[in-house]
Amino acid sequence: MFKSFLIKYGEIGIKGKNRYIFEDALVKQIKHALKKVEGKFEVSKQQGRMYVEVLSEYDYEETIASLQKVFGIVGICPVVHVEDEGFDKLAESVVEYFKEAHPTLDMTFKVNARRARKNYPLDSMQINYSIGEKILQAFPNVKVDVHKPDILLNIEIREKIYIYSQVIPGAGGMPVGTNGKAMLLLSGGIDSPVAGYMVSKRGVKIDAVYFHAPPYTSERAKQKVVDLAKLVAVYSGPIHLHVINFTDIQLYIYEKCPHDELTIIMRRYMMKIAEHIAKETGSLALITGESIGQVASQTLQSLAATNEVCTMPVMRPVISFDKQDIVDIAQRINTFETSILPYEDCCTIFVAKHPVTKPNINIIKRSERNLEEKIEELVATALATDEVIICE
Repeated sequence: MFKSFLIKYGEIGIKGKNRYIFEDALVKQIKHALKKVEGKFEVSKQQGRMYVEVLSEYDYEETIASLQKVFGIVGICPVVHVEDEGFDKLAESVVEYFKEAHPTLDMTFKVNARRARKNYPLDSMQINYSIGEKILQAFPNVKVDVHKPDILLNIEIREKIYIYSQVIPGAGGMPVGTNGKAMLLLSGGIDSPVAGYMVSKRGVKIDAVYFHAPPYTSERAKQKVVDLAKLVAVYSGPIHLHVINFTDIQLYIYEKCPHDELTIIMRRYMMKIAEHIAKETGSLALITGESIGQVASQTLQSLAATNEVCTMPVMRPVISFDKQDIVDIAQRINTFETSILPYEDCCTIFVAKHPVTKPNINIIKRSERNLEEKIEELVATALATDEVIICE
């Protein structure tokens, strides 16, 4: 029935002279999303509207599901379009559409006509009244409600005439790539994939870095993170995942530093390495899944200690979320079940029994002096192990 979809967007519409940049980015993301859907599609902009035209046989449900994962789309409207062959033909098409799209005919409706083509013989109010009358004649059980109708029947008079009444919710946000690029510190937990998703929703292109610690963490733990990156990439577009071998750095810190400070010092070196990769690859910020007070390394004092090594901004989108808030989003974006698989990452292997919760930066720096002999060499070696996996 539906051979076209009207794409509704939100914030893009108020971007003024730069609006076309965001529209073009949204077109690009829609095309990318539909590449995985069976069928042939054409995405176009027409007079302030964006359409996906279907050019072949296709899977309706799969198409909708793919469009719902594109940031920037707030609504997807399945559309029937008809040629302008006079009002009687239009009325006939609307009645047929109404019958097919809304088989339960005990409801209220309102006709909302918009006339972009001003040479059409009837104005919007006349179309509303006349089409409404035809529907009432065809379906005795339906009633008009101009305030809170069950069905808002939209008729747009353009080069063709577009008829639609469904608005399927989209993902919202901004098109990916319109707000720069950032580097996500991606672990195998619940929080960091959600953090990446949330920043990506604001139009930020994301890459990711994962710290692997063989043989203490398995290849399955690494694959789990790859799988998580692929799940986030469904929304964000392709993610370049940088896998860094962190074992020697962790062992050296474990040998040379007080054990209650292990987590903070390891975290500081992760941030340093992630920032180095971010600068090399054009990212403008780091992203973490930290939430205040969730674990010892995420107290305000601990966050200040890890932040101290960074020169670029660190975005923490779930910083004020309760754990259940994060879990709810993880379940919605389909990362939760993968995140809870029992394969530990390097952050959980070398955890002290009683980690410091209120670290003093000066004391941490003094402990790090114990690493001066080899740490720069170990960091350079770790960076040389960088394995880039494209996840999409």
